[in-house]
Order: sequence, then structure tokens, then C-alpha cells
Amino acid sequence: MPIELQGQLERITYHNEENHYTIARLKVKGQRDLVTIVGCLVSVTPGEVLRLKGDWDSHPKYGEQFKVASYETVTPATVKGIERYLGSGLIKGIGPVMAKRLVNKFGLETLEIIEKNLGRLKEVEGIGEKRIDMISAAWAEQKEVRDVMLFLQGHEVSSAYAAKIYRQYGKESIRVVKENPFRLADDIFGIGFLTADKIAGNLGIPKDSELRAEAGILYVLRKLADEGHVYYPYEDLISEAMKILEIDAVRITRAIGKIASEKRIVIEDKANSRPDGAAVYLSEYYAAEVGVAVSLRAVLAGAKSLISFDRDSAIKGVQEELKITLAEKQVQAVRESLDKKVMVITGGPGTGKTTIINAIIRIYRRAGQRVLLAAPTGRAARRMSEATGFEARTIHRLLEFSPRDNGFKKNEQDRLDADLIIIDEASMVDTILMHHLSRALRPETTLILVGDIDQLPSVGAGNVLKDIIDSGRIPTVRLNEIFRQAKESMIIINAHRINSGEFPYITTGKEKLQDFYFVELEEPEKVLEMIVHMCRDRIPGRFGFHPLDDIQVLTPMHRGVVGASSLNTALQKELNGSPEGLQRGGRTFKAGDKVMQIRNNYDKDVYNGDIGRIVSIDKEAQELTVNFDGKRVDYDFADLDELVLAYAVSVHKSQGSEYPVVVMPLLTQHYLLLQRNLLYTALTRGKKLVVIIGTKKALGIAIRNNNQQLRYTRLKERLQK
Repeated sequence: MPIELQGQLERITYHNEENHYTIARLKVKGQRDLVTIVGCLVSVTPGEVLRLKGDWDSHPKYGEQFKVASYETVTPATVKGIERYLGSGLIKGIGPVMAKRLVNKFGLETLEIIEKNLGRLKEVEGIGEKRIDMISAAWAEQKEVRDVMLFLQGHEVSSAYAAKIYRQYGKESIRVVKENPFRLADDIFGIGFLTADKIAGNLGIPKDSELRAEAGILYVLRKLADEGHVYYPYEDLISEAMKILEIDAVRITRAIGKIASEKRIVIEDKANSRPDGAAVYLSEYYAAEVGVAVSLRAVLAGAKSLISFDRDSAIKGVQEELKITLAEKQVQAVRESLDKKVMVITGGPGTGKTTIINAIIRIYRRAGQRVLLAAPTGRAARRMSEATGFEARTIHRLLEFSPRDNGFKKNEQDRLDADLIIIDEASMVDTILMHHLSRALRPETTLILVGDIDQLPSVGAGNVLKDIIDSGRIPTVRLNEIFRQAKESMIIINAHRINSGEFPYITTGKEKLQDFYFVELEEPEKVLEMIVHMCRDRIPGRFGFHPLDDIQVLTPMHRGVVGASSLNTALQKELNGSPEGLQRGGRTFKAGDKVMQIRNNYDKDVYNGDIGRIVSIDKEAQELTVNFDGKRVDYDFADLDELVLAYAVSVHKSQGSEYPVVVMPLLTQHYLLLQRNLLYTALTRGKKLVVIIGTKKALGIAIRNNNQQLRYTRLKERLQK
């Protein structure tokens, strides 16, 4: 029979974001020392009183622990408990300072007065009508949320998810969850299929139900899209779904047929005429891939708007204007941009892509043409502006995304007003974004895609730039000559060596390797210590770079001693001395922290991969404010799962960005992720200094592994038709 334990949560020492496994310390009445509790605790906050059910366990290293089987939050019964409860950010308008004043005034009656006699709050200094209205509204919402919470917690759903569910569905929350808990995975960020599936199980929905099978197929396809696949082969999808959902092939086949009839998915080539058989697409990805091919073919077939003039004179004139001499390949790229409707310019760092862009822009503008510049991310767009002297925007801004209209204003009804559009960092553009861009092109517009095909493919599904090049339908200029100035950088030389499958120069001659260093260490714990030392002391002290503004740690993985999560915890501790922070789900946010947005939020105009700094945390208003390169964005505490610490980020998330300094761990424990294009991408993010810390063996594994993960797409074939 389980043991019951009740106490006040003092602190969280560990929390796993994926499975919510938590290690925390609990103050239990009658016990002198804090009790260590372990188990699945979702979104609990220090100050809350928890009633736990479970058993005692003895850990060989950490001693006695209470293993939590289930828990519920309890209204605190002590003055101190009420103060911490109210000060935890539970109620808008009441932060730690105001909570202290309230309990000093009303003691144990505080919660009852908020509940039944709000007018008396005026007796407390700093509380006027406006704040009372705020507290009243928040408390009323809390009461409604509490009803939802009681229902959901009875089915093992956390309080944090309950708040999100209530915000999405309001008074309909309980009805929606009862009828179809799988809707939560589609409608609410942070609640995936696995959480919804657990709720469904607790509500008594059987594992082999049609509802679960249909939702499960969509989940598997979205999971595969997150891995880069635009579609998945029919037979392989059945196998994958059987493995994940643990139901038989007959039910899965039936579910696929049902959601295909509802047009939620598209099955192409049912006759299995291709080697990989029929292809199963989520409907939006099918529409996007077909749309990209149709739009690009229409642009290729359209007449070019650029008027006829002497190309040779224009190229000669622009070289005189820019005081440069273009190499043969660069001249070819500029000439083709004047003759072709769609083209690709690809090459590594130091091969002159920016020089070509500058020349093309000036020739087109001199001819009276309308030119638009864009890139997938804010950072890449700013770099493009700095390099060209002309305005560049994100593709989202270029297409005028409108949260109110839930879509892009620029489309086939209202196309982009331009004769030439240049997209930089095109390897980052995924299928969905390329679809929105291509459908907004006029038939007479020229489109130039500039990017490095050897970098990692886009974070989103597809391999657009590679497919466009491989189709053979789009003229492509490949740049491979490193120019004289770039040859002075060992970052660039080593990037090209790695890309060619050669080992980088890692000798210690200071005059030779002044911007590239390899520090050999094998033990992950020692590597972690060295990264902290490099960021806190060595690099700022020797080179003068700022630990937060200039240095970015990139890592191949999220977990492990030198994964992003562990590195962020260590670097935050050493680089941010702010005494007080906000704890959410095992993470602590402090003013001054470097953070990253991890999903596109069109309402806030911030996008997956944007990095900013926390400027303030208001516990009374329950808001946290982040400065993203001059743009201040407010986050409600309930939305903080959109942010992660960004002292260290994955290499994938760094695409499109450049940093003065890159520090990167590289160990054989990263074996599955050690790929040439990942190492090459990380190296080319560094502008002035790159430091790799790890083993030569891991470096060698990465360089030899040029087997890029297959992504299922049919864009190449569609362009060839």
C-alpha cells in the first residue's frame, strides 16, 4: 500500500523536459532535514504544498528518497506557505513583495479575503482599484481553471497543461477533453500526442480505438516531418506506426484510409509504380511540394522583365564602381543572373557569394529594376543588409505574415512587386516556406537563391536547395575558389578541408592558427569544465570578446554531459550572477539570460531559432520580457515553454547565424550525430575565432562520415516533369 507524504516544495534540483522526471527537495513537518523526492512532476513550483503518494527507496549514491507515484497540489495552511504560494506567480497582480505585504496584514485569512472580500485588499499599501481588478480577474480565472485542473489532475494531467487547455477551450475544456483528448496535440503547443495519448488512456479510451489510430498516424507523420521527411513510403509508415502505437497493421491501414478520405493526408502512386512504393503526405506538405514545383515552372516559363542592354559593359561598369575584379566563375554568375529567370549560386565561405550579390543588385538597380532581398532568419537578413548596404528582410516579413488573417498577405492574389528577388542562406528554406515564397512570385520576376549546399539541410521538412540543384532544371553556379583575403583565415581553410574530407590543420603555430584552435580532451566532465573556462575567462581575457554577446557554444546534441541542457545550466551559473530567477519546469530564467525561441510565433513576430536576452521578469504581472536585437517581446509565464536557455544551442539551431566566436565540444559519445556537414556547418558559423574541444578520433569520425540522412521528398522529380 502506497505511503502518503505532504510538504512544501523548497527547490527543484533536476528536471527532464521530455519525460518530466524530477528530483526535488520537500520540507515535511516534523522532519529536520529536507526530504528528497523523485518522480514525474510536471510544472510544480517552489512554495507549493504537495500531497504525494509513493514509497521510500534507498539510492546507493544519494541515500533515502521518496519515489512519487502520484501527487496533487494543496492550498497551503501556514502563513509562510501562503506567502510562497501567492508569490510564486500564481495570480497576476501579486508577486513576492505584494504576497509578503498581504500575509503581514491578513495572516492565515489571506486566501479567504481574496476569495470573499476583495475590497479589503485596499488596506494594503500599493493596492488600488486597478490592481484589485487585475487580482479579481486572475482569481476568478484561477477558480475556473481549478475546476478544469481537478478534472484533469484526476486523469494525471499537470497544472501547467491545465492552464493551457483552459486558455484554448475555456468553459468547454472538460467537454473537449472527454470527447477527443487527441485534439490537444493539434491545438496546443507543448502538448504532444504522447501526453494526449496518456490522458486518453486515463479516460478509458482503448489503445486500439479508431480515434487513437487516426490521431496516431498523423502524429507519426508529423514526427517524421520533424526529422525532415516531406512524405513517407506507405509500407514503411505502417511499420513505423505499428512500432510506436503498438496496434496491428489492419487497424492502421483502416485508419490511413479514413484520414485520406477526409483529405487530412494524401496518398500518391497507390499503384506502387515507384521503387519506394506509394508516398503518404500530410495534406499541407503535399500542397506545398506540388505548389513549389508548379510556381517555379511558371516563373521559368515567364518572360524576363529586365530590358535588353550590353551585358559586358554592365559587368565592366559594376567592377569599376565596386573597385573589384571578378573571377571567371563570378562573372559567369553575374551574367547568368541577367539572362536566366531562376538560378542558384552556391559555395562555401570565402568564395565570393556576397561580392556577386552586390554586383547583381547594382546592375539591376542601375537598369531601373525593383530589387528585394530576404533571408530565412532575422540574423541572416541583418547580415545581408550589412554586406550589401540595402534593406533585407526575413522571408516572413517580405511575405507580410498577418496573425490576424492567419496567413501571408503576399500570395497569388497579391504578388511581390519586384523584378528581382535574392534569397540568401537558401539551404535553410524548407518546403512550406518555399511554397509561400514561390506562390507570391510574378511570372516575370527573376529569383536568385544563394546558399551553401554543403551545410546541414533546413530544420523544417524537405531539402529544397539540393532538390532544385539536382533537378537539373535550374541553372547553378558552383563557387569553389577561396579568395586571397579569405585564405588568411584558418577557419575558412579548415572548413574547406573538412568539406573535402581532409583533416583540418590543428598544429600549434600561433601565427598560422590565430583564429582556429583544437583542444584535446577526452572526459566529458573535463570538456564541460574547459568550455566554461573558455567562455568565462580564457577567450574574454586573451581576445577581448564578451562572454554573452560574442561567444556562442554549439553542440551536436541536446542530452549528456556536454549536451545543450547540461551546458546551459553550467554556463548560466558561471556567466549570469543575477541572484533571483523564475523557475519553470526545472529551468531557471534570470534577467540577463541568453534565450532562444523554439517555435514560430507569428503573433509575437518571433521565430524558431531567434536569440535574445531577458531584460526583465515581473512576477506580479506574470510577464517576462526578452530583447531580440532591439525588439522587446513580452511572454506570459504560461508561454515560457517557447523559450530555452541559449548559452549553448544545437548546431542545427545555429543555421543562418554567424557569431564572432564559436566553441564546440566534439566527442565520440556524439557518435550518431558526427557527420561532415554538421561539423562543417558549425565551423562556418564562426567569424573570428573557433575553438573545438574534444578528441581527434571524434573529429576523424565526423570528417569520414559523409552519409547524409536520407530525406523523402519528390520535389526534384516534380521539377523534372
